[in-house]
Amino acid sequence: MAVRREITEYSGIYFITVTCSRWLRLFEIANAYDEVYKWFDHLKGKGHYILGYVIMPNHIHALIGFRQTQGASINSIVGEGKRFMSYGMVKRLKIKGEEGILTQLTELVNTTDRKRGKIHEVFEPSFDWKECRNNKFIEQKLNYIHTNPCRGAWDLVADECEYPHSSARFYATGEQGTYAVTNYPELEDVDLTK
Repeated sequence: MAVRREITEYSGIYFITVTCSRWLRLFEIANAYDEVYKWFDHLKGKGHYILGYVIMPNHIHALIGFRQTQGASINSIVGEGKRFMSYGMVKRLKIKGEEGILTQLTELVNTTDRKRGKIHEVFEPSFDWKECRNNKFIEQKLNYIHTNPCRGAWDLVADECEYPHSSARFYATGEQGTYAVTNYPELEDVDLTK
């Protein structure tokens, strides 16, 4: 569940969850998984690290090592990523003729945001996060991320390594999957505050 809490640090390893509005399966409907990879590329270009991830049909779990963010809060960096992904997803929904979904996303925009010119509410307004201070917690979150496609109502694959939008294959076999990640122990000697 999304929470409205400010991350007060400007660096560190964080487990981030971003959810599509009303849990709609927007990544799947718009076939917009690569919009997340573009955001990851942007983060890497700014010196941050993608340590693990899974992109589900309606939400993202990511383990991100944020380097000193140069005064921009981690919350604003994630918010910028949500906006970036939203534009791409809306464009794809328009191309696919998903008028019903687009209407739903328009109806979800609150009055204040509508006055500011916002047209679609692609993601829940806030996101969930947890700071990862030790390897045990990081491993717990990676396990949670990687088993997500195999659990509960999802049951998308029998083996977590088969799910293409996940870092599970890398952590199980050492072979990079669809998107290359940094092995989290590599950050033990990296000062993220610089």
